[in-house]
Amino acid sequence: MKNWQREGWKWLSNMASSSVRFHGNVAVAAKHNRNPFTLTRPFGSAIDGGNEVDLHRLTREFLAKLWVDDRKMRNYGGRKLVKYCGGYGGDPRWFSASSGAVRRGKRRLGLKQPPISQSVSEFFESLSPEEAKVAPLLARSNLLITRDIEWANLVMGFEQENRYAIVDACYPQSPVGFIREQSNVITRQLLRLRRPFVAHITDGLGNELFRVRRPFWWITSSIYAEVDGKEVGVVHRRWHLWRRIYDLYLGNKQFAVVENPGLWNWTFTLKDINGEVLAQIDRDWRGFGFEILTDAGQYVIRFGSSDPSSKIGAANAIEDLEVSRTLTLTERAVTVALAISLDNDYFSRHGGWGLPFLVAEE
Repeated sequence: MKNWQREGWKWLSNMASSSVRFHGNVAVAAKHNRNPFTLTRPFGSAIDGGNEVDLHRLTREFLAKLWVDDRKMRNYGGRKLVKYCGGYGGDPRWFSASSGAVRRGKRRLGLKQPPISQSVSEFFESLSPEEAKVAPLLARSNLLITRDIEWANLVMGFEQENRYAIVDACYPQSPVGFIREQSNVITRQLLRLRRPFVAHITDGLGNELFRVRRPFWWITSSIYAEVDGKEVGVVHRRWHLWRRIYDLYLGNKQFAVVENPGLWNWTFTLKDINGEVLAQIDRDWRGFGFEILTDAGQYVIRFGSSDPSSKIGAANAIEDLEVSRTLTLTERAVTVALAISLDNDYFSRHGGWGLPFLVAEE
């Protein structure tokens, strides 16, 4: 079977090498009002292996084959580009965990974990094993966490497992991590927001870094951060009629508190015992359609930096939150657990139609 594209390029090269004779023929043909090319109806072989090419004769078969092969190459290249890019255009607002997550048993070629945007030397000279494991995800000044749209919950009120994609604001081209809930399908439908679950936090390649565990609760919720099965911290919610108060612990020692005034305030600031700012979690407004019809919230965790020289790479172009001290990597893992707890406590609907800000209280 002939390679028609190769024959086409061979024909073009012969055209170039014979340009003088070709243009001479064109001039003579133009002088006598004749067409220099003849498109013949018979399916003869104007191009045949090593035979000399007839520059004045192009068959319909050759042109048709060349066009078909060109379309095949274009379609193949387009499918390959979509396969390796995952259909992601680089805008973190529209990124979903299901579209970018690495499927179990499959690894995408060319997929790499984005580099960290904050030097780990700012935390400790020697990291603990737990901190070294979560560093690829949490050694960053800003994290953007976006929740997937749950279509079954939206249309039928069927509670699904929550999924989130994590993007570094410095490298929005690809995710730096994913969050996926694991829970029982029956307890999700019966207990809804009070259901127990375990959420697995992975890097951009699907490797588990740590997990958060949220047991069943009745009055106030708690969520635990675990690295390699070892509990490193916990977030306890304090009951209040309208305020949103959380206590964050690293082991048995409290390192931060969140006191949100409630109602329409969607900014949750972590402060130490002296009232100094340590970090901040903002829930973004994604648009009227997203907020009214879905649970697909978006959260920005701003860890900030107490030392501007610790920023590396593209992080130098982003203005960080001013903090009194930099949170350790395990404290940041507890902060991520807090963001998950906030999404389930205040910004998740009970299924079906409704307004998320009208069910933000008990």
